[in-house]
Amino acid sequence: MATTTRHPHPPAAVSQHALPDPGIQVPTLSWPVVGIFTGALSVFGASSWAALTGALPAIATIAASSAAVFVLFTVLHDASHYSISSHRWVNVAFGRVAMFFVSPLISFKSFAFIHIEHHRNTNDGEHDPDHWVSSAPWWQLPVRFPAMDLPYIGFLVRNVRRRPRAEVLETAALMTFSLTVIVSAAFTGNLWTLAVICLIPGRVGMFVLAWWFDWLPHHDLEDTQRENRYRATRNRVGSEWILTPLLLSQNYHLVHHLHPSIPFYRYVAAWQRNEDAYLERNSAISTVFGQQLDAAQYREWKRLNGKLAALLPVRMPRSSTPHHAGTYPIPVKSVEHLTPGSVKVAFDVPEHVSDQFRFQPGQHLTIRHRIDGQEVRRNYSICTSATSGELAIGVRHIAGGMFSTFALETLRAGDVLELMTPTGSFGAPLDPLAQHDYVAVAAGSGITPILSIIRTTMEIETESRFVLFYGNRTAESTMFATELDELEARCADRLRIFHIRSDEAHHPAALRGRIDLAMVQRLLAGDLLAIDRWYLCGPSDLVTTMRDDLAAEEVPTERIHLELFRGTKRSSNVDAFHKADVTITLSGTDHTLELAPGETVLESALKSNIDAPYACLGGACGTCRARITTGAVSMEQNLALTTAEVDAGYILTCQSHPTTPTVAVDYDR
Repeated sequence: MATTTRHPHPPAAVSQHALPDPGIQVPTLSWPVVGIFTGALSVFGASSWAALTGALPAIATIAASSAAVFVLFTVLHDASHYSISSHRWVNVAFGRVAMFFVSPLISFKSFAFIHIEHHRNTNDGEHDPDHWVSSAPWWQLPVRFPAMDLPYIGFLVRNVRRRPRAEVLETAALMTFSLTVIVSAAFTGNLWTLAVICLIPGRVGMFVLAWWFDWLPHHDLEDTQRENRYRATRNRVGSEWILTPLLLSQNYHLVHHLHPSIPFYRYVAAWQRNEDAYLERNSAISTVFGQQLDAAQYREWKRLNGKLAALLPVRMPRSSTPHHAGTYPIPVKSVEHLTPGSVKVAFDVPEHVSDQFRFQPGQHLTIRHRIDGQEVRRNYSICTSATSGELAIGVRHIAGGMFSTFALETLRAGDVLELMTPTGSFGAPLDPLAQHDYVAVAAGSGITPILSIIRTTMEIETESRFVLFYGNRTAESTMFATELDELEARCADRLRIFHIRSDEAHHPAALRGRIDLAMVQRLLAGDLLAIDRWYLCGPSDLVTTMRDDLAAEEVPTERIHLELFRGTKRSSNVDAFHKADVTITLSGTDHTLELAPGETVLESALKSNIDAPYACLGGACGTCRARITTGAVSMEQNLALTTAEVDAGYILTCQSHPTTPTVAVDYDR
């Protein structure tokens, strides 16, 4: 749990408006995308039939098929950012079909990887695969535009060792198939027919795509995405009655780079919500004829050309309402297998207790359940975004673990578990105006609270960046792999994930082994002291070693947040402590009892049948937190409370021994 909390430093003085959530969540299914997908396939099919039967001249069928290819790229584009549907498989299905028509030389997964690298490295000549077009001299454009997929293939070849084997094999199979079809058509005398139906429309479509999706938004802009994400690409305003439908909203390409998960047809709405904040940051804007506009010029242009909507408020998560952890019966909504040895358990929180289960990113739930007549309590971190309205945990199987075995083998949707309200302080306050750099180090199931923190941070702090180092034995044992893949695609330039594997021989050598500070420094390629906040979660040896190594590099301890799922055993030296009279306030009721030598405050409460909240009993989870109001105690260890909480009088009752004859603690404060 968090050992320290640092308040974010104020953002740059130029920014007075936050960039709020764009107000557009990924839909269950994007019907406009379904519509243009269906229409494009219908046009392509009709034009192919016309070409085969001679019903239309070749020039007409080529034009129609080229238009279909252009439209299908928008389907492919949205699929690569997982913005067609909240269901991953739907995006992959649409993407694979659209990719086959746009360029059958590359698999959808390979295209998605290359495109995300473009977002991450826009205008960086060495690392941006689209820079081959956007930086080309004007006289080379007619040649480079239709050959846009060639630098993509070259980029993929240079990074082939970074890609999963199945993806590489799929791309190789598509290339082989495409070349086989072309050679077969040539030997059978059908090459011209194939050219009219596929080859020429593909090149014409590629020419228009390179021009409209790449060159128009990016040419002559010198800033890279990392240097200034507001000037790495542009919006093109004017004649929007025709440009917006004709370019399928890519005249608002800046919005896409700032909010990659927004479906294409909602770019304009997102701009309208955020206009003042964009302009304050000197966003790149030009007219349809290429005239560059600064903020003042744009406002004057807008005054003359119509009024846009006002900025809407920032959506911030609210905390849980109870003062201490209460327990409620909560139905299980779903149990989803993540890996052969882990599941995601989602809960259907009733409306009448929903306020009690609001949470901050990084908090956890304590589950109380009877299995084979024995009560078990287990602590699990929340893995969902604090703004999502969803409550879910990740459970990894532990050999001999009673609840984890039950969760994997027996737990089903509709079952009811006793859940304590969220507790913990691993996360830190978020500020919509902040421009922070975060690094998280996680291993195994340590990803669960990190995933909640990353998701929430990306939604609220739209200027902040995150790097995650995530260690696992193999790809198959990686929890939330698909969720992380989608999140990285949707956050594009602001989130970088390094998957470190310790037991996978074909994994890239630079990402193989176990995470340590040397590996983090090498891959981060930056100043450790420039990181605003570090989050460490996983096995105790990893977490404590990373904390100590960071401290040795003079990283301020208040920037290092850590969480351990288990505390260490307490000392058995009862002679060091004395008996005391303890008053416990819980749910508005005072209980006075005598505490025996060596007992903790919590042990004394439980022995007296007081239903005080607790979970790990090791000082790691913070569930048993209370405030001391009289007397003093000594805590054997504290892995959950921040320095500020301790200074304010809070203690972990599972670790606290009275050092004065009388002590009073209050769970309600």
